[in-house]
Amino acid sequence: MDEPPFLTGKLLLAMPGMSDPRFERAVIAMCAHDEDGALGIGIGHQRAGISFRGLLEQLDLDPGEAPERPVLHGGPVEPGRGFILHSADWGGQDTIAVPGIGALSGTIDILKAIAEGRGPTQWVAALGYAGWGPGQLDEEMTRHGWFTAGGGERILFDTPVQDRWEAGFKSEGIDPSLLTGQSGAA
Repeated sequence: MDEPPFLTGKLLLAMPGMSDPRFERAVIAMCAHDEDGALGIGIGHQRAGISFRGLLEQLDLDPGEAPERPVLHGGPVEPGRGFILHSADWGGQDTIAVPGIGALSGTIDILKAIAEGRGPTQWVAALGYAGWGPGQLDEEMTRHGWFTAGGGERILFDTPVQDRWEAGFKSEGIDPSLLTGQSGAA
């Protein structure tokens, strides 16, 4: 039996015409993928009406030195739970390394560090995540709804949010304007 395609550190890009509208033009930074399931953070869509400094204020944290940044729609699971995808130059309570992307933190200590000007040099904030049970993502990958790409760290930290989906395909030499959600039979 073939080994499953462990995708930790890769970008998962929704193909045009994906049947689930929640994932239209989705870009998901895969943070964990193994025999127990998968977890990724959406990095391709901003949350409307909320900024990072506003989020800190909602949590009764002084925004201090935190820059004003958008908060991303991390995914449909636990949409009120926050995550920071960041460079590997910072680590705190429960930070997990994500090779190819950097690291992932989801505890209050990173929010405080950013507000105090001692957080990671590069980071993005997201609410919610995308999650799959054991074998679920592997099965979805066989239905051609997802495409995997590398270049996660560069796309995550150096590419504007609205350009990440196209940048993911282009990093693999694919012109996304040539993709279609339609298929046919010969």
